[in-house]
Amino acid sequence: MSTFAQRERLLLADLLETVGPDAETLCEGWRTRDLAAHVIVRERRPDAAGGTLIKQLAPRLEKVMAEYTAKPYEELIQLIRTGPPRFSPFQLKQVDEAANVVEFYVHTEDVRRAQPDCSPRELDPVFQDALWSRLERTARLVARGVPTGLVLRRPDGQTAVAHRGAPVVTVTGEPSELLMFAFGRQDAAKVDVDGEADAITKLHESRQLGI
Repeated sequence: MSTFAQRERLLLADLLETVGPDAETLCEGWRTRDLAAHVIVRERRPDAAGGTLIKQLAPRLEKVMAEYTAKPYEELIQLIRTGPPRFSPFQLKQVDEAANVVEFYVHTEDVRRAQPDCSPRELDPVFQDALWSRLERTARLVARGVPTGLVLRRPDGQTAVAHRGAPVVTVTGEPSELLMFAFGRQDAAKVDVDGEADAITKLHESRQLGI
């Protein structure tokens, strides 16, 4: 049975193949080759992937990333499609769903929305609910450094308090768009932002959203 993580994985692989290795992405400084390498290192090289969060591992991550970006692009695409190694925890459906749904959705949009011919993507309500569930669990983590209060709100009124404080900025949108906003893609997220003008400016300029 296909899962959301598997679906988003294959969508990302197909998109990376279509746009080629040197297309722009929403990740500053990264072309599609770099993004592909990041996805692979994250699930195939845990000895290096921790460098995104642990300063002492950053040099190793940089070295391993360089090794993968030097590989043929077609090989990178195939590694994404085939998924993690046999004995990786990511092979477990529950782990894959928990760890990769947001990862692959956001990176697919990183590629899609950086292209000049990008068109809106319609997502079914079940998938939107799945994204909302994950956003509720991670909202405080990704917003821990913001300088204002932050509330994320769905169009139906459901809310998640991402950061307590004052003044409060309220961001309203579909879960998929709120995810893009909360994971640092504020300029690309299709959301409505309400609050004091100074607070909104401070939140936008802080660049503290995301992991």
